[in-house]
Amino acid sequence: MRLNHWTVQTTDSPIGMAYALLDRRVKERELLDLAQAAPQYPAASEVLEHVVATARHPRGADYVEIAGLPHLREAFAADLCAAYRGRVQAEHVVVTAGCNQAFCLVASALAAPGDEVVLTLPYYFNHDMWLRMSGIVPVYLEPGPDLVPTPEAAEALITQRTRAIVLVTPGNPSGATASPERIAALAEVAARHDVALILDETYRSFRDTKEPAHALFADPEWTRTVVSLHSFSKDFAIPGYRVGALVASPELGREVTKLLDCVAICAPRIGQEAAWAGLTAAQGWRRERAREIAGRRNWFRTVMADRPGGFELLSAGGMFAWVRHPFAERPTEDVVRELVVDYDTLVIPGTAFLPDDRGTFRVSLSNADRDALTDFAGRLTAVADRHVR
Repeated sequence: MRLNHWTVQTTDSPIGMAYALLDRRVKERELLDLAQAAPQYPAASEVLEHVVATARHPRGADYVEIAGLPHLREAFAADLCAAYRGRVQAEHVVVTAGCNQAFCLVASALAAPGDEVVLTLPYYFNHDMWLRMSGIVPVYLEPGPDLVPTPEAAEALITQRTRAIVLVTPGNPSGATASPERIAALAEVAARHDVALILDETYRSFRDTKEPAHALFADPEWTRTVVSLHSFSKDFAIPGYRVGALVASPELGREVTKLLDCVAICAPRIGQEAAWAGLTAAQGWRRERAREIAGRRNWFRTVMADRPGGFELLSAGGMFAWVRHPFAERPTEDVVRELVVDYDTLVIPGTAFLPDDRGTFRVSLSNADRDALTDFAGRLTAVADRHVR
């Protein structure tokens, strides 16, 4: 048989490739798994109890509406109105099987093969992978020194084939968080050229401020430009339940539901019920977990302040940190391989998020407590000392 050349030419998942290295560990230390960001704590008891009740209900395994459970869409719209001080209604929400699926469906609804989508560097690798496998051309937007793109740089890349500008904020992998003013400026560029601004806001609850992430939803005309993507996985510690959402115009939502009907019919009911329980009964728990992650971010900034072993923290936010290694002449993948094989420390090379090697790697801060993050800095020093001798 003949395979789709767009899929064949696309790299395998960097996560799977990273975990494959674990078989080669010397196992002299406890494994520090700082690769994939996933909550290390169980879901709130209110969520778990509702999941059990749903599973036991005679209709608990039924299909739901393609766009999602009405009570979840209403609860999430209310949550967004409170968090953003804006105007979001249930009709603007489509529930998906995770935020990854939300992006894939939106990209497919907006762009055809040969069209272009602007991705901010460093990009989230699944975004780049999906575009390439769909025949959509990713156009890379270089960020500024703060790892956030400027509106001028974004506008310079727009052509007749451009269908969207994509920004992940807080960033995955960088953790860099765009200010409300910068997001508004990017939205103005997108609106001026009649393209979408796709904001992946998976980690919005894990910012260093309680202020709204942006003011776009307060604009009565926001649906003409803005597409906001969300995940319940990190907020409520339910990544395996696969539930996320997109927030956009009803017109775009209609096209997305056509695609959703073909690939999943609807997001899993059990995950939707879990998300609803989190939104309606576990908000205090959600805020407390966000404070815990903030504490880890702040501690990591502290342990990296003196550049242990010459490793430099470039940014930290959400659940991630972006680090530059000191070995200018070594491929980053070799450095990451040494970390996992000889120092039992798993991170993701920056080459998974960039079109070239810039000597960086991603650290997932949600996976480690203060002691583990301190230990990580010590292991970085040990790596550097080994090469100095």
